[in-house]
Amino acid sequence: MHIDLQQQLVAWRRELHQFPELSNQEFATTERIQGWLRSAGINALPFGLSTGVVAEIGQGDALIALRADIDALPIEEAAPVAFRSQHAGVMHACGHDVHTSVMLGAALLLKTREQTLPGRVRLLFQPAEERFGGAKTLIKAGALDGVSAIFGMHNAPELEVGTFATRGGPFYANVDRFDIEIGGKGAHAARPQEGIDAIVIASQIVSALQTLVSRSYSPLESVVVSVTRIEGGNTWNVLPQNVVLEGTVRTHNDAIRAELPQRIRQLISGIAEGFGATARLNWHPGPPALVNTERWAEFSKDVARQQGYNVQHADLQMGGEDFAFYLHNTPGTFVSIGSASAFGLHHPGFNPDEALLAPAADYFSQLAEAALRDVA
Repeated sequence: MHIDLQQQLVAWRRELHQFPELSNQEFATTERIQGWLRSAGINALPFGLSTGVVAEIGQGDALIALRADIDALPIEEAAPVAFRSQHAGVMHACGHDVHTSVMLGAALLLKTREQTLPGRVRLLFQPAEERFGGAKTLIKAGALDGVSAIFGMHNAPELEVGTFATRGGPFYANVDRFDIEIGGKGAHAARPQEGIDAIVIASQIVSALQTLVSRSYSPLESVVVSVTRIEGGNTWNVLPQNVVLEGTVRTHNDAIRAELPQRIRQLISGIAEGFGATARLNWHPGPPALVNTERWAEFSKDVARQQGYNVQHADLQMGGEDFAFYLHNTPGTFVSIGSASAFGLHHPGFNPDEALLAPAADYFSQLAEAALRDVA
């Protein structure tokens, strides 16, 4: 059974990997998932989603949910695999193809013992995790209605296959995005004194943002400010009038998260005014911190030990996950399962070890059944 399951999950994962789709564009992915579920006698529920699938196995009042994300990233693949992405500039560089295959495997296993399940398992194949909108879409559609607990996973390339990690309480970070519009005065590059150099101002702002973190907050607090894009100028001999910075802020402390926009505005305004320029901050709140339910985190660890995983206590993560929105509505837990990739998440060479697939599918089928027995 395991050998056949592993072969099937590898085949599904590779097909998903070859044909990745970006957030809210997962139309063919949705059709594939629906077809694979239908071939196993599992029908999608009518939630009226444009992309994504919600299906259910079992009967009775008790209801728990398993979630996988299905979207890919705008990255050109560099992994040396025979099943490389066939869509230029799009890649499953975060392993959502792995997550989807694992939950499809869990669905197959649960279907084989559907008549003895002490309730229902709802499977959420969620779109648009990378855009942090898919979870809210499913919640609004009613996919969590009646659910007593929800569980999800992320593959962890830094962990070996067979390793499992989670923690109760805060796990992943608050995620916010910002852009800063700097307005200077254009000039000939040979006569900089006639302009207001927006590039110099942008450079000072980038450096000062790091000082804001290191000198305004305790080093024991988890705060990250990263500038990830600088856009300004279009030729070699002209000082541009405008520069745009874009980046992200990650925190676990909600009080720090709430005050950071104003602190950043004060900092960039002061620097810009000192040069006679302007700087405007646009703040885009993302998902909140992912906070696991303590009871379900320990429960998930117990099941993992029974399934033979090397169970570890997870470190705090500065990455974001829109699974956090589910946990703000419903108890549950999010876990890490080792994928042993030489390159990390969002890297063009990301290449997870497919050996994790069948064991993880078995784990989630066992976790789902055990959770049903617990809440029934």
